[in-house]
Amino acid sequence: MDRSASKSLVRASLVLSAVLVPTVLCGTASGAAPGDARGDTGTVAAARTSSERGCPVVYFDLGETLVHTADDGSTDYQRGAASYLRALRAHHIEVGLITNVPSSWGTTDAERAARLKEEVDATWRGPVPFAWEDFEDRILTPRAETERKPAPVLWQRAKADSGRCRVVYQAETAEEVTVASSLGFVAYQVGRPHRPAFLPVGLVELLGHRSR
Repeated sequence: MDRSASKSLVRASLVLSAVLVPTVLCGTASGAAPGDARGDTGTVAAARTSSERGCPVVYFDLGETLVHTADDGSTDYQRGAASYLRALRAHHIEVGLITNVPSSWGTTDAERAARLKEEVDATWRGPVPFAWEDFEDRILTPRAETERKPAPVLWQRAKADSGRCRVVYQAETAEEVTVASSLGFVAYQVGRPHRPAFLPVGLVELLGHRSR
């Protein structure tokens, strides 16, 4: 990287920090929505405290945020997504998915997540498999078509399941970022020009320190 490019990157990082730090230092509204009684992730939220979960928790949209679908229908990591997930994993930061899938894919988050994995893996052409194991049981999907984003339900469930931890949401669409922000998430629109592709890990860690 030449000197001018390096300086540009530093300036972009400083500008981003100036924008995000006031958000980090201010408290966010606390929202909660209980899960249903059919085994969805939200049903165990009351048993999970911030001491049991890493803080913060970073949730993502899936398509065109972490995963890119090519013109031929094949899928692979979005540029920079694999290394970003590795960096979060190295810093012991928990991650989750908030993604729309047909509610008919199952009666629980686990069933719908299993079908989602099958669908993505069937078209995967990337050299490195998608890191499903990073997300554990934090894959939230609509229990009914009325819960599909941008309806607030999935974000509310994610917030409830994260206890007292700060919650982050990253997606490629401005509408989803706006809704998540209104519900108390630190929201970041990925893939925009002149900005880091994803919210820098150092700032994510800062969010965790501020939530304790």
